[in-house]
Amino acid sequence: MADEKKKKKKDGGALVSAAEAVGAAVGKVAALVGVGEKPATPPKSVKIPKLAKKNKSRLPRKQKKAQQKAAARK
Repeated sequence: MADEKKKKKKDGGALVSAAEAVGAAVGKVAALVGVGEKPATPPKSVKIPKLAKKNKSRLPRKQKKAQQKAAARK
């Protein structure tokens, strides 16, 4: 079994060893840069409310009617 594995490696020779060297170098560079690492903490999700609050002024009924009458006169 061990002899067969050694023979397979020798068959590819230069190409296999070159590919392994390139793969190892790329892996080292990626590890240094930080490619493939997961973030330390997952980002918090922002909950979107179904009904957004309205920025309306709420006045008592008498004040509201007084404003409407004043606007109608102008």
